Amino acid sequence: MDDAVQEVLWTLSRHIGSLQKLASLSAWLFSIVKRECSRLARRTLGHAGIETVEDNLFFSTRTEHELRIDLANAIQSLPDHYRSIILMRDAEELTVDEIAASLRLTREAVKARLHRARNLMREYLLK
Repeated sequence: MDDAVQEVLWTLSRHIGSLQKLASLSAWLFSIVKRECSRLARRTLGHAGIETVEDNLFFSTRTEHELRIDLANAIQSLPDHYRSIILMRDAEELTVDEIAASLRLTREAVKARLHRARNLMREYLLK
């Protein structure tokens, strides 16, 4: 998975100059991520499995506005202790160590809660 993130960031850094409007950054980045996920699925599952993966990806047919609403609802559905971890990590972009210090938790506890929160969000979004 780390390779996929690196690939997306590398693609972003190579082509950021071609971006016309800053407002379209999220949609553009989203298309890069979707393409990379499809590539990984093809490599992992083979050609027969890619349709199944794309059918299950909640964003495959939704508009950016719908995605934002779904994401906000998924975050809102989390218990407070998971919601705070997700917001600190993904919205405020704090490191695991910074979150651990702020909440007086161990690194392992932060990572476990972050993992659980993301799984809960995934379950919510794929309903």
